[in-house]
Amino acid sequence: QVHLVESGGGVAQAGGSLRLSCACSGSECTADDYAMGWYRQAPGKEREFVAGLSWSGGSTHYGSSVQDRFTIARDTAKNTVALQMNMLKPEDTAVYYCAASLRPTITVQVDYWGQGTQVTVSS
Repeated sequence: QVHLVESGGGVAQAGGSLRLSCACSGSECTADDYAMGWYRQAPGKEREFVAGLSWSGGSTHYGSSVQDRFTIARDTAKNTVALQMNMLKPEDTAVYYCAASLRPTITVQVDYWGQGTQVTVSS
């Protein structure tokens, strides 16, 4: 079993920055071909892929709307993954969910979700 706990988020002005962190606990958190990352969901919209990272290879990939503004990184020793969000836009306002997968990438399948953390960007 895997338990994901998110921290960070809050309110920022457009052009500002926020940082999210997700801690993974459970034996599967250190498994090979394990992936973590983030999705988000704005009111009235479908859940959207934001960023992902494969645990074994360290490869990263991003949604087109956040490319070159957001950076995902891991702390292997702490089993955490962070999302640094820069140049925030009002359209980044959403609930951000940490996601984990036993597949190489969270875009294939999400096996575990965090509880979600609110990010609000004011114009």
